[in-house]
Amino acid sequence: MFGHRRRWQALFGAAALIALSTTGTANAAEPTGPRLDPSVAPALAGLIRQADHPMGSQVRAHERTGSGPRRVTAPALGVEDAVYGIDVSGWQGNVDWNSQWGQGKRFAYVKATEGTDYTNPYFAQQYNGSYDVGMIRGSYHFARPDVSGGAAQADYFVDHGGGWSTDGKTLPGTLDIEWNPNGSACYGYSQWDMIGWVKDFSDQYHNRTGVWPVIYTATSWWSQCTGNLAGFKTTNPLWVARYADGPGQLPFDWDIWTFWQYSDSPIDQDVFNGGYDRLVALALG
Repeated sequence: MFGHRRRWQALFGAAALIALSTTGTANAAEPTGPRLDPSVAPALAGLIRQADHPMGSQVRAHERTGSGPRRVTAPALGVEDAVYGIDVSGWQGNVDWNSQWGQGKRFAYVKATEGTDYTNPYFAQQYNGSYDVGMIRGSYHFARPDVSGGAAQADYFVDHGGGWSTDGKTLPGTLDIEWNPNGSACYGYSQWDMIGWVKDFSDQYHNRTGVWPVIYTATSWWSQCTGNLAGFKTTNPLWVARYADGPGQLPFDWDIWTFWQYSDSPIDQDVFNGGYDRLVALALG
């Protein structure tokens, strides 16, 4: 698919064809789905329920292990410092950003797009509102490899809220890639072709903005759908999803995580690995 197999085999060799794979089966615990905030307008509710797959929605469905810790600390994680934030989508409607700031949140990621035909109707309130209270914010794109190539989706993302600027308050855009919400886990792609899809998105985003996108994923999905055949650690910061007491094993071949989504209660909870000055540095590119 999209002709990537030979390119990646040439780069990494035939031995790389032997790779770890996991089944990605659901955890025995009953997953919970997103809930529409009361602020969502009735006229938009149907669209959001049908077309908006928020960050982590498929992680919850496939590997839920619990809601994760209610609060994490740098010492408990074995890191020098940490900054706390949240991620939101159309499901959250009009977010009370003053309240989130008062709870210690200092960064936010806002869903901008999905595929090549969906934009978050609450993007402006969420993206601008988080900025207005003083947060460093960024946007994310929910990948749909089943509808178009990676470069096309990077273009759609950048054109609909996924851009980046050197103001020190805008984080690099994030590619949210997880299980297919409407079909086979890996969207019908081979592991080689999935790597190619991610690389096409990443390269095009870099071409358009000058920075590399963060990659959000779960270790089990990455192992299953890319086969750990190639790594992105030299270019793309990692955002790992795991609702447990720690980030756990990281996807190949990252050796550090930049963000960890550790809970979905009462809203998606995230932590940045580093002090506030390092978060600013990431925003500066």
